[in-house]
Order: sequence, then structure tokens, then C-alpha cells
Amino acid sequence: MQLYTPSLTGYKRLITKEVNIGGLLLGNGHPIRVQTMTTTDTMDTLATVEQTLRCVEAGAEMVRITAPSKKEAENLAVIKAELAKRGCHVPLVADIHFTPNAAEIAARLIEKVRVNPGNYVDKKKFDVIDYTDAEYAAEIDRIRERFTPLVKICKEYGTAMRIGTNHGSLSDRIMSRYGDTPMGMVESAMEFLRIARYESYHNIVLSMKSSNPQVMVQAYRLLVERMDQEFAECYPLHLGVTEAGDGEDGRIKSAIGIGALLEDGIGDTIRVSLTEDPEFEIPVCRDLVKRYVPGVESSTVPPIEKMPYSPFSYQRRDSFEVDIIGGKQVPVVIADLNRIESLEPTNLEAIGYHYDAQTDKWTIADIAADFVYTGNKVPGFALPGTIKVITTPALAQNDTSGKCFPLYDLSGFVSAPWKHPSLNFVMVDCYNGGALPDVAMLEKIGNDPSVVICLSSTNQNAMQSVRRMFIELMNKGFRNPVVLITDSNGITPDEHLIHFATETGALLLDGLGDGICLGYGASAKMDTMQSSGRTYLEVKNIHQFTNNTAFSILQATRTRISKTEYISCPSCGRTLFDLQETTAKIRAVTNHLKGVKIAIMGCIVNGPGEMADADFGYVGSGPGKITLYKGKEVVKRNVPTETAVEELIGLLKENGAWVD
Repeated sequence: MQLYTPSLTGYKRLITKEVNIGGLLLGNGHPIRVQTMTTTDTMDTLATVEQTLRCVEAGAEMVRITAPSKKEAENLAVIKAELAKRGCHVPLVADIHFTPNAAEIAARLIEKVRVNPGNYVDKKKFDVIDYTDAEYAAEIDRIRERFTPLVKICKEYGTAMRIGTNHGSLSDRIMSRYGDTPMGMVESAMEFLRIARYESYHNIVLSMKSSNPQVMVQAYRLLVERMDQEFAECYPLHLGVTEAGDGEDGRIKSAIGIGALLEDGIGDTIRVSLTEDPEFEIPVCRDLVKRYVPGVESSTVPPIEKMPYSPFSYQRRDSFEVDIIGGKQVPVVIADLNRIESLEPTNLEAIGYHYDAQTDKWTIADIAADFVYTGNKVPGFALPGTIKVITTPALAQNDTSGKCFPLYDLSGFVSAPWKHPSLNFVMVDCYNGGALPDVAMLEKIGNDPSVVICLSSTNQNAMQSVRRMFIELMNKGFRNPVVLITDSNGITPDEHLIHFATETGALLLDGLGDGICLGYGASAKMDTMQSSGRTYLEVKNIHQFTNNTAFSILQATRTRISKTEYISCPSCGRTLFDLQETTAKIRAVTNHLKGVKIAIMGCIVNGPGEMADADFGYVGSGPGKITLYKGKEVVKRNVPTETAVEELIGLLKENGAWVD
């Protein structure tokens, strides 16, 4: 069965057309290429060259440079020449938005141009227009007239092109007919692709970027399906979550969106958009793609005969409630503390519970775990009121606190002489060796009102194995809540973040999962926690790291909101203020506003559009000037950067979004 990927049960690359970008081959089974974008002023040749060299040294195989006007486009030739003098011949990509003339200049000078269908010809004024079919066709003709010259130049010069749709910059025309939807994103790109194909130009890459991983994943899936249906072939795909942010949150959001697609064999090149210096994006890219090397494909899981849900729209899997798990409850977080030899109140601080011995009271954080797995021991102290313990059946049976619940394997639960009357956790290893767990045993736990199923897999294609088990449960009509169990064998924090986010995030985006438990495999290295030249944590805080990661994954998949969300662009030569410094400043004063989404945009290109997915926006509008938004509505223009953060706080207060 094929929907949008060659295999839903194992890893197999989607075969796409081969594209040549200055000698770098993309698609058609070639390695997944990694790239980034400079943040310097394009007219500052030396700074741009030096930053490009740092990116290449870090492993970038392509480097994108903004060309917002003709003068920047012309300067790309100077930058390219200076790079060549220094022995660097990395393919350069011109980033074009509003200026077709700049694109036509760049296409004659460098290896690739990126155009955004939402603003290359159309202008976005947030107008709603009811187009007749004839009027819509006339608009397509207008696009054809303006876009065809660039296509012909690219064809003549052997220049590649990326048709890059952004969720935040869909045109009024697309919005009027398709709305702010993944299908609108797809159609926006397809209009341009059809024009290029009419001119027999095929050196094309496509992208469907959004700051919301769920929208992004659905758009890419729809694009693959649409290209296959209309052309019987697919063009290479550039993957990215736009405005992902910085630090752990930016890495997690990127890994969820990009990783979910890579797991299904979709994607030929990636860019991780972090609000950090671009060379720090490359190690994250490399960690993401290294498990998908050419020729390494896996499929040990039985094929799917009936698909019980749509991968093109989100709907949470239907389940009944067991205690606080399943049904309409938000997904729970289970902290794995079973490796701690002797449990003390201080051990719970890492997972959101602070004990004050003087007052004998607990303080509970917004990101406090709901359950703690303790293995073959139970805490010897009174627990705070909200947390519950998962332990062995023998210890749970002897518990008098009412807080301990048993964990069984599948056969152990079926044959157990004692079961908890209200809550039992049952582990299922999904398709170990390719085999389905004993069907008769599955039937005994299916729809047992006390059973929460815990799915994990030791297979190389672990995510696909767990997804296949979900499909089996759904097709059998089993509505038990399910907890996702994921262990990482990584070394660095980035490796752990990417592993956890990819394997659990891909399932959560499809509405699969009522809880999450993250842990570490036997070969995990927890004493070398370095990433991007910075120490994320010490070994003693490994449980805090894992707990924070679990809540960040739920936040990024929009399944459980526990903190402020920042939609922060990665900066580029168009940026009108110091994004890293400003993002840190805004985060410092607003990170207590649980559930509020704040967008921080360097310029107008994606700013207003991404406001549609944010509650409030802070957008560069000119040198030293900021425009503040509520949603996509301008509230204040030309606010000096010196007072803009205070003005943003004022806006939050005026709209009831502020708490002290």
C-alpha cells in the first residue's frame, strides 16, 4: 500500500528526479544534502565570504544568500569570485522574494535561485477576493508572463531553482480559494511548477515550509501525492521548519518536522533554521541525516492492508480514559528514574517537583512529570499530591499509598495472578524480528478498561514499527490509551534531542500517542554531553534534560502546551536588528506566559504571514524600527528598537495575555 511514501513500514527513499546544482547532484537516491543561509549583509562581501567559509568548514554543501534587490544580486558574482580565490567552490543559492529582476540577474551568476510563489509576482495585502474561474485563470496567465523569463534564463545558464512555498507568505489569491491550508501551500508551488514544465525546464527543487511542524509535514505529503498523480514523477524536496527558534526548542521543532518526513524516505536536502549563527545549524543537519545513508533500507514489518486514518489531516486517535491517560486528556509525561539507586525528594526536582524541608511543602512546576517509573523500588517518603509511581507488580500489590501501579510485559500481564483494579501498564515490543506479538495475548488486553499499552521497538525502523502496531490496534478496534516509549543511544544532547523528537514527534503529529516516556539505551553516552561548542547539561541533570525534552516535544507537536512558544526566524541579510540578542531579551521577560505564541521576525518577508500562527508579533520594518502585531493585524508601526520590548509587554498587558 502506498500513499505518499514508498514504505509506511520500513525506511525506503522516495526516488525523485535528479537535479544538478553546480555539479552537486541532488535527488535520485543521492545523499541527503545539508545547507544553511548566511546572516550577513550581502553587500558586505568580506563578512559574507568569511561566514560562508565557516559554514562550508562545518559541512554545508550549499549556502544560500539573500538578494532582496538588484545590487545584492549583482554582488553575488563578487562573493563567488572571492570564494573561488580562496579555493571554495560551494554552490551558492540566491534567496529571492519580491524582486523578479534580482532573480533574473542572480540566475546568470550563481548555481541556484530560490523563489517564493507567494510574493514573487503576487502581493500580500490580506485581502479576501472572490475570484471567478475566469479571473483566477487570468491571474495564472499574469504569473506565467512574469515567471517565464526567469525559467528561460535558468534553462539557458544551467541554473537550478527552488520553488519554495512558505506557509506564512501565501498570496491573497491562494488564501481566497484554498485558505491557510497545506493544500493551499501545495497549489501555490504547483502553479509555478506547471509553468516551468511547460518550458521543459526540470532542474527544480521544491519546499513546503511552515513554523508549525504539523502543517509542514501534511503539506509535503500532499505535494508528493499531487506530483505523483499529475506528473507520475516527483521533484527533489528541500525540507525545513521555518522560524524554528533557538536552543533545544529550535532543534526539537526542526527534528520533529524534518525527521518525520526523513523517516518516510521523503527529503533530498535539509536546512535547520535556528536563531543562531548559521554554522551551528550544520551539525544538527548532519545528526539528522546520518541515519539515512544511501543503500541502508529496512523493512521488517508486515505490510499494511487497511489504513485507518488519514496522514493528510490531524485527528487524534480515539481512546478511552484510564486514570488521567487517554480520551480527551493531554498526553502524560512519564519520567524514568529507575537507574537511581536510592530515591530522595531531591531526585524529583529534575522532573518539576521542589521540596522545601522547612515548610514540608512541595512546589510543582508547569513541566512536572505526571508519573515516575522507579523499577524495583518505591520512594520512602510522602510524594506530592499529583505524581504517581510505576513499579513492579509485587511492589504495586503491597502499596498502601494508592500511588503505585504495576508495569507488566504482555505475557506477564495475561498470566498474572494479581492485576491492579484500575490501572495497569503493559509493555509491547512492536514487531521484534518482524513478528506480530501473540494475537491471542493482544486480544486479552484489547479494550481492557484498566490497561494502558506501552509501545516500544528495538527494530532499526522503530518509528515505523510502532506506527504499524498502532494501525493493528486501530483496525482491531482496540481503544486502550497508548504511551510511547523511546530510548536513545546517542552521545551528544543534539543526538538525543533528534532521536527523541523524530521517533515520538512523527507519531504525535499523526494523532498517535497518549503519553511519552524517554530514556537511554545501554550504549548511550551520558558523560559526554557537548553540542555546538556548548555544554547543555551536566550528568546530574540528565533527568531534567529528558523531562524538559518530553514537554518540548509535546509543545512542538501542539499536543500539550506548557510554556510560551516562540516563532523566531533564523536571521539573514534582510534582518533589521540583532535577532539573537532580541530573541533572548524577549524570552527573558515573557517565558512565564504559558500558551502564548510570540513571533520574532527580522523583516517583512514572512512576518505578517506567520502572524497568522502567532498571538503577537515583533517584526523589523526598517533600520532601528519595529512593527508590533496582534495576530496578523498591525497594532503599532515604527516603534524604536530601544523601547520595542517594553511596548510589546504593554501590548500583552492590554490584551490580557500578561501575568506577573
